[in-house]
Amino acid sequence: MRIALNSPARKISLVLASLLFLAGYIWFTGRAFGGAFFSTRPDLANLQRAVRWQPGNADYRHRLGRYLFLVQRSPEAAVEAYRAAVDLDPHQARYWFDLAGAYQLLGNTEEQKAALERGLVADPTTPDLAWEAGNFYLVQGDTDQALREFRVVMESEPSLSPSALKLCWRVKPDVDALLRDVVPPKPAVYSMFLDLLVSQKETAPAAKVWTQLAQLRQPLPPSLAFTYIRYLVGQHEVDQARLVWQQAATLCGLSAYQPSPENLIINGDFSLNVLNGGFDWQYHQSKEVSLALDPTQSHGGHRSLLIIFDAQKIDDAGIGQLVPVQPSTGYDFSAYFKASDMQGAGGPRFALQDLYTATTYFASDELKNADFWKEVSGSFTTGPDTRLLLLRIQREPPGMPIRGKLWIDTVRLIGQEQEHAQ
Repeated sequence: MRIALNSPARKISLVLASLLFLAGYIWFTGRAFGGAFFSTRPDLANLQRAVRWQPGNADYRHRLGRYLFLVQRSPEAAVEAYRAAVDLDPHQARYWFDLAGAYQLLGNTEEQKAALERGLVADPTTPDLAWEAGNFYLVQGDTDQALREFRVVMESEPSLSPSALKLCWRVKPDVDALLRDVVPPKPAVYSMFLDLLVSQKETAPAAKVWTQLAQLRQPLPPSLAFTYIRYLVGQHEVDQARLVWQQAATLCGLSAYQPSPENLIINGDFSLNVLNGGFDWQYHQSKEVSLALDPTQSHGGHRSLLIIFDAQKIDDAGIGQLVPVQPSTGYDFSAYFKASDMQGAGGPRFALQDLYTATTYFASDELKNADFWKEVSGSFTTGPDTRLLLLRIQREPPGMPIRGKLWIDTVRLIGQEQEHAQ
């Protein structure tokens, strides 16, 4: 449509209308720019200017409230600014939670609770808000509501999950209820829960958490199984430790590190990497003993374990393996070794001992004077209470200087009944 401008009056009217529109636009954008400019300057005068320039901006009201609360230490003034913010925009959960914090400082519990609830309605899933709400409900004695909020935390914020679990266990030390209603079925959260219970030596609850964790059938880091097994061994919970190791075959990718009826020693030919955990070989570093897998020497496979002694005073080589066994049962042990340039009184030897009583069931001859692969072997019967053996390489006599190289390979332990069945 065309507008005829064939008269001076119409031309003047159009110009005036354009000027008015332009002035309004400049006024509006100027106020918006001014509000934004002043809001970025973190002092009271500029924040107040931002609010005056843009009185309908909820964010500026909220920023002013935070300044009044955190810097001015004036919760009364902060409440006024926060109230204006939530009136302008009631859908921002952070505004409600900051308002609740101001009410808390004023001791106004009812208003604090109301603001918290409005904040949770606005955003029920943000973990840091749920954390604040959970702590509030704990203080108020509303344990069930607090636990519900802590579940929100654990579902979405790993960094807060350990603290949330600790609080949940403290207020409700019922592992069945927590697993059913509070702790989300996520491997990371279950792992944290397991760590917490282990640290507090809650053996039976920890076993229930592990069961739930295993039932998720999700991949787990081997270190988790190592830590839990180490704890179980320390608590004499050998059967549970064996079960965890069996389940770790699938959960932790450790199927190659399982014992068999043909050999209870894991990785006895050193064909696999040494895990230094669980029921595989475990070792500790020492300046006097060096340990290495040697591909240039082997008895039955493609490498062996090389131990280099250069020690003034040691009791063993610093490497061994925990072996679950049955009480009152006969076993046959065998291994092969080579030795070079061994110096010192006596020498190293294999020993199998009850981990808990230190009863020695087998001790080999000294592992020396062999420039070819030589077998050592023997048989023994475990005691009526023996369930876990420690296989180690002792220094005999202990505490004496020793130097030289020792290779071991094809380490084997088998139950005599199983051997007879073969």
